[in-house]
Amino acid sequence: MDKIEKFKSMEKILREIEDLKNSETAVIKKIGQIETENMNLNIQDLEKSLNDIYDGAYKNLENVESLHNSFTETVSDFKEKNNITDEMLMEIRE
Repeated sequence: MDKIEKFKSMEKILREIEDLKNSETAVIKKIGQIETENMNLNIQDLEKSLNDIYDGAYKNLENVESLHNSFTETVSDFKEKNNITDEMLMEIRE
């Protein structure tokens, strides 16, 4: 795999990590919606379960954000180390 192909694969992975981050954020929002609806019902088992799920989802989001930051730096370093320019990428994408 040449350096341009490798870089393109790295960019694709970065987009997928970003999508994963958005999905985790959506899960946290959905938990909040369910918690809000449960305020009227006050079902304790549901509240406890949602708290546990929220804690796990929030930890996952933190892990994904950390991975995103780290991999963004990896991709940037690879691009710089291999002298990949935006012009080179534009030619390939056309």
